[in-house]
Formats: sequence, C-alpha cells, structure tokens
Amino acid sequence: MAYRIRSLSLAAAMSTLLAAGALAPASAAAATTSTRSGSAPADFPTSVGARGKARVTAAVLDLDGTGRTPAVYGDDAPYDTASIIKVDILASVLLQVQDSGKALTAKERARAEAMIEHSDNAAANALWRRIGLAPGLKAANKRLGLTATQGGPDVRWGLTRTTASDQIRLLRAVFDTGPAPKAGSAPALADTSRGYIRTLMSRVADDQSWGVSAAAGSEWALKNGWLQRNTTGLWDVNSVGRITTGGHHYLVAVLSDGNTSMKDGVALVERAARAAVTSTTAH
Repeated sequence: MAYRIRSLSLAAAMSTLLAAGALAPASAAAATTSTRSGSAPADFPTSVGARGKARVTAAVLDLDGTGRTPAVYGDDAPYDTASIIKVDILASVLLQVQDSGKALTAKERARAEAMIEHSDNAAANALWRRIGLAPGLKAANKRLGLTATQGGPDVRWGLTRTTASDQIRLLRAVFDTGPAPKAGSAPALADTSRGYIRTLMSRVADDQSWGVSAAAGSEWALKNGWLQRNTTGLWDVNSVGRITTGGHHYLVAVLSDGNTSMKDGVALVERAARAAVTSTTAH
C-alpha cells in the first residue's frame, strides 16, 4: 500500500463543526502519564509549548518494534475528537457492510471519500446516521478494540470523546499487520476494508496535510480534526495517522484542546508529534 509523500503546504482549513454547549468529561480509563523513564520531560505539554489553557497528549506505537503498547506522553485524558472521528465512522460503516455481505454503494463510497479526503461534514452526517449514531459507534468500537471512546450526543459526532491511547487502538485496527489484539482472533476489519481506509487517509487534501505528518521522514497517511468551541472560543485540534521515518513505521495520535487559535493548535500538535516520535525512537 502506497502512502503519501508529505506536502510542504501547512495551510489550515477553517471550516468549523457546529457544537453547542460544554461537554462533561466522558467516563473513560483514568488518566495516566508515560512511564518510559527518561523518554520525555516530566511535563510534556509545557515542554512542547502548550500555554494558557491548552492541553496536549501524544501516543506513539512503533509498528516494527516488539511491543504493542504505545508510549503515551502527557495525561491520557479524554478530548473532543472533532473530525478525527471520521476514521472511526468509516470503520464502523465498513464493519456493517462486511456483516451484510455486500459492498459499499456508489453513494456511500462517494461520501466516504469526501469525508476522509476533504473532511466533508455533510458526508459525515449521513454516514453517522448510517451507523446508528453513538450506539452504532459503540458496537463497532467494541469489535475494533477501543475501550475509552464515547460517541457524541445525537447528531453531534464531533463531540465524541476519546483518548490518545484509544486512537492508537483504532489505528492498529486499520494499519497494524502484527497479531490481532486478542490472541487467536482475526482482525475485525477485512483486508479490503483496511486497505480502503489507508488509501483515503493517504489522499487527504493538501490544505489538511498538517499534523502528525510533521514527524514523518517520508510517507504518511492521516486524518485531522479541528473545532472551535462555542462556549469558550478555544480550539480543539487533533491529528492521527501512520508515518514512516528512520526506516520504521509508527502510529501516532496527538490530541489537544484549549488552543487560542487553530494556527496555534496546529503548531502545538506538530511540535508534540515530533517530540513524541523522537522520544520513542530513542528507546
């Protein structure tokens, strides 16, 4: 599977998801910090330039290593997903299609491509309803191995809550060629479904090529998310994907919130991605 060569364009698309009201923290695994001794500064957010109310957490898994537990830098607490949930929505659609024994319809395929490549919200709205909203996402995530992701209320998929380590679990379901999470079990997503998601993530629009790709040496496939909260005016900015650098393949998830602008959030996410990958490669 070919992965996209990093574009030099870091222009940030400024479309915003509609999200009303503050969201209480989702029930998820308790927040933890990285236990890798010496792998990152004790205060990772500060070390990568998070200021004011901004928070950031990064998780990295070396696919060519022997372990299958990611290194987590910062508190592994819940964040709003914004548009990174679109990968999970597509994975959920594909699981339902697999179960039916049919293929995606032409309309569903067009919506999937618009949703991932251009982060089209109308397409995401339709596919979110297609999977059955949050209950459908929950059912799919149980099969995909996610344990700390809670679907957004009603049609507000962008307010889904997740953790960096849970995003690594999702990325493993798409990109990992190692043993399945449970010994003896087959991957939930068929090879054709996995390949389809990978292809779309390697073809995102140029103005959305920022994020974890900043840590890539050559190839990458990603999905970004950005959302300005109505209640505070602050920005959630996230990026998840697979990168190649130094001859190794890494799954990387960086989640942030409390950013004063999207530009600041993008810069913070990219600094965090580079720092987390560098720290992981050193061990």
